[in-house]
Amino acid sequence: MFPGGKKGLKDLMKQAQKMQDDLAKAQEGLANQVVEATSGGGMVKLSMNGKYEVKSLKIDPEVVDADDVEMLEDLIIAAFKEAVDSVNQTSQKEMSKLTGGLNIPGLM
Repeated sequence: MFPGGKKGLKDLMKQAQKMQDDLAKAQEGLANQVVEATSGGGMVKLSMNGKYEVKSLKIDPEVVDADDVEMLEDLIIAAFKEAVDSVNQTSQKEMSKLTGGLNIPGLM
């Protein structure tokens, strides 16, 4: 038998449903958030949403050099990595608020 009987089980199920609803709302909110990342002192700017979709990429014309394409590639990769890290940190912070700091696999 469940501690607290049927009422206790019913209350637990209500709490679980509320937490699931809150998590769904938080995930939807995170998906709509946009983070900005830069590299090369702002020469490359990238915007990404919480679904890891790149929304915009701006490249300062001064950084475009046909003789050094590799540098531009590195700057784009650096901005992308920064954006991914920022999305991950934001997601972890928001989910931690809902789970009370518990690390629950599969929530992000």
